[in-house]
Amino acid sequence: MSEIKSQTLGGVAETMLITLYLRAMESLRPDALIKDEKAVALVKQISYDFARVRQVPMSEVNKVTIILRNREFDRYTRDFLSQHPEAVVVHIGCGFVSRFERVDNGLVEWYDLDLPEVIELRRELIGGEEERYHLLGCSVLDNAWIDKVNPHCQLPFLFLAEGVSMYFEEAQVKSLVLMLHDHFPGAELIFDAFSPFHVWRSNLQISIARLSDRFPRLYWGLWRAQEVEDWGEGIHLLDDWGYLASPEPRLSYYRWARHISLAPRAGRIYHFRLSNLAEGNE
Repeated sequence: MSEIKSQTLGGVAETMLITLYLRAMESLRPDALIKDEKAVALVKQISYDFARVRQVPMSEVNKVTIILRNREFDRYTRDFLSQHPEAVVVHIGCGFVSRFERVDNGLVEWYDLDLPEVIELRRELIGGEEERYHLLGCSVLDNAWIDKVNPHCQLPFLFLAEGVSMYFEEAQVKSLVLMLHDHFPGAELIFDAFSPFHVWRSNLQISIARLSDRFPRLYWGLWRAQEVEDWGEGIHLLDDWGYLASPEPRLSYYRWARHISLAPRAGRIYHFRLSNLAEGNE
């Protein structure tokens, strides 16, 4: 049994164990919204005090939305690969997510990218690289990883960032989006974001629960996609998705909140195309 001590991972990296645990527990439900057998196996395999995860102040609604987010990212990825079978997918902040195994179409070139300590654990617990599957151990803000994927620059690119943007400051998110925009014109980017109010509320909950020393604060929130479109010429929103739009019965008692003007923007998934200046003016 592999051991992960609380000192092994800290800050943002440790949050991946929260979503791993939630996916495993969801997969064991008879009415599971997702089935992630890899997550179930990892929770059993890892020697880690998951009581730390259960102490995180999280409502049932929060748990369901995280699961729905995971499912929607899978759907977005499958849709992209149905249109571009021979594409490159870069999964930013992959953690212990086994998305490649779930959506692999036999043609995609896949890169899982995360911090070095996360990738090291991923190699140990899940496995290493394969013919079309690659691991990148570095910060996404470190441009060095670009050289690793450049050999495929003629192929369509999809960038996924699930549960990542809120841990960066706005200047860092903007820098990342513009870097992808400049190096991969025409690529598509899918990420989720909280509203600024939700960022403030989440930080307050962590502070009240006195967990600030174990879980990182959130920084960036987004009210509307136009804020990102204004960062550069040719950045276009293709579509977005909100949790309150879902007919999921386990959220039915919460759907009244969609009538509150700001509630539907509490957390959304945004799907952009990143075009160069010439493409943006076509």
